[in-house]
Amino acid sequence: MDAIEAIMTRRSVPRCDGDVGRDAIETILAAAVRAPNHHLTQPWRFVVLAGEARTELARAWAAGLEREGKDASRIPEKVLRSPVIVCVLERPHLDNPKVVEIDEHYAVGAAIQNMLLAAHALGLGAMHRTGAATTMPEVRDYLGAADGELIAGFVYVGRPPEGDDSRPRSRRTDHSEITEWRG
Repeated sequence: MDAIEAIMTRRSVPRCDGDVGRDAIETILAAAVRAPNHHLTQPWRFVVLAGEARTELARAWAAGLEREGKDASRIPEKVLRSPVIVCVLERPHLDNPKVVEIDEHYAVGAAIQNMLLAAHALGLGAMHRTGAATTMPEVRDYLGAADGELIAGFVYVGRPPEGDDSRPRSRRTDHSEITEWRG
């Protein structure tokens, strides 16, 4: 699949199953680190969770919700919606006076998009999620997030269900409606 086709046909797949294989995840991670990043700071690192490690993430997430007095009953279902979760952590390199913080955020976003496109090109389903779990101390501790590191999100990866291709893509505003041409 060429790049334009991958971009135009990629969509989030909320539930996946099946064996993904380490080689596919390695390819997805190799694509992630090819993202552009100003001053080559490479402000990312990854924690790959499979098998029982997903259940451990669910426990940490549920503990965070329970501490907040919220219902945690659906967390295992959310976490187990795919066989692999790639946790993306951002390490902004703000000790370098040339580095602009927002560039670090954009670089990590580009890395995540590369991951999603790579998964799609490999015939896998993937979905990026953020939310309250990214700031919970319990989840941060489980992932070993250092002070100053941000959890940029969770990329769920697996094999899309049979017949998933028939699900319509989400609607987008046509670019012509939000573009101004000058010169």
